[in-house]
Amino acid sequence: MKKKLLSVLLVSTVLAGSLAGCGDKNTTPTNTPSSNGDSNSSNESNADANTDANTDANTDANVSADTDSDANASDASAGGDEGLVINIYSFNDELRNRITEVYPEIESTSNDKTTSTLKDGTQIRWIINPNQDGVYQDKLDEALSNQLNAADDDKVDIFAAEIDYVVKYTDADIDAAKTLTSLGINPETDLADQFEFTKTIASDQNGEMRATTWQACPGVLVYRRDIANEVFGTDDPTEIAKKTADWDTMKATAEELKAKGYYTFSCYTDTFRTYSNNISTAWVTPENPTVVKVDQKILDWVEDSKEWNEAGYFDPAVKGQWNSDWFTAMSSSSKVFAFLFPAWGIDTQLKPNWDGAEGSWAVTSAPLVYNWGGTYVLAAEGTDNPQHVKDILLALTANADNLTKISQKYADFTNAKSLMQTAATDDSFASDFLGGQNPYTYFTPSADSIKMAPLSAYDQGCVELIQNAFGDYLQGQIDYDKAKENFETAIKERYPEITEIQWPE
Repeated sequence: MKKKLLSVLLVSTVLAGSLAGCGDKNTTPTNTPSSNGDSNSSNESNADANTDANTDANTDANVSADTDSDANASDASAGGDEGLVINIYSFNDELRNRITEVYPEIESTSNDKTTSTLKDGTQIRWIINPNQDGVYQDKLDEALSNQLNAADDDKVDIFAAEIDYVVKYTDADIDAAKTLTSLGINPETDLADQFEFTKTIASDQNGEMRATTWQACPGVLVYRRDIANEVFGTDDPTEIAKKTADWDTMKATAEELKAKGYYTFSCYTDTFRTYSNNISTAWVTPENPTVVKVDQKILDWVEDSKEWNEAGYFDPAVKGQWNSDWFTAMSSSSKVFAFLFPAWGIDTQLKPNWDGAEGSWAVTSAPLVYNWGGTYVLAAEGTDNPQHVKDILLALTANADNLTKISQKYADFTNAKSLMQTAATDDSFASDFLGGQNPYTYFTPSADSIKMAPLSAYDQGCVELIQNAFGDYLQGQIDYDKAKENFETAIKERYPEITEIQWPE
């Protein structure tokens, strides 16, 4: 491992944001505030309570061992003994659930879900902290900065990163994550069926993949069948798609819904990802590392949201995502017609918060192609378990049978082009929650059209803080110029190295 990892990661902890894009996901939703992703990607605040203590024990690692971790990894991969403990860091229980579901070497998992035991006796420690307020990245960065000198049982072996900040960890100069080829994974053959945009996201600036993922996250529009029938006289997804074809069409549709006493979406943040996923310039570029550049698409979202808010197309009771009002908007008592979600959003947010009859929702095309979130899995430089790590990554992200199982059990849109093309026409992928509809019919074409916006290590913070600042403006609490000023202040406070914010002319 490069010695610069220690110093670079200690400095880079300031990059930790507080909001996830995908990951915006948790398999145990509750009506409590959480982070927004990606991600966050998710109700990260619902992570098991005792994992905090587990994390503290591991991040306050015993640093007495001074063994060079690269030598350990080399010895292990050459046939030497692997470590006794595999430490896996994540921001919610999604990664743990997926791995324990598909990795055949897991023999048992403790009742509190903090540890699993493999058939060979190796122990997996699940170290979970919430994305919110940068907690997960702070804990992970602390552990990675101790990696060179940590005892083998305390070394990070695998860690998750959301799309909003994965580039921080795939950076070749930081060298926090191993290249997949150094693990013995060949992206050209082992990962040949993955969607290209996910492989691009997972690669460093030299084109080397340092991460992989089991999921792609194309978004769709999810709508209430009962409201559709009352307002439009049909709940057929093909017919509803004609009313959601683009934003101009959506405005006319919103007027129809308003006339019948319904809201189109719960709030202005529901539409944010369709804009932010289509920006043309990264928030921060390598050429100007101290400058945050706000793309015109973001201000388009502000302008359009202002118009929609004043027109009454959003529920005025909902003041953003990942809060109790937002979750209530997903219930049967709500007057909200639709949400913009990827597959994980339906499974981990909408489904658990719906209290009505099964089959009350359906999916159709969104007014704009977009991707929301994605959890990437990385092998930490210095792991003393390279063979186990390789096996776990391949089982989770490259095994066709396992990916099919994940799609069928969790309704994930998995990262395998041929499988998803098959799923789009396979009735076995139909969803009872969606009234027997096969959602992959809409997910798959959307994934084929995704062109990811340029990413930066600052995305999570920028995405959160721009929504916070202009949320106050959209709620009429401050004026437009004050919202811009508040965003500039908040960004510089979170990222002290940022000296300038550039706005579109």
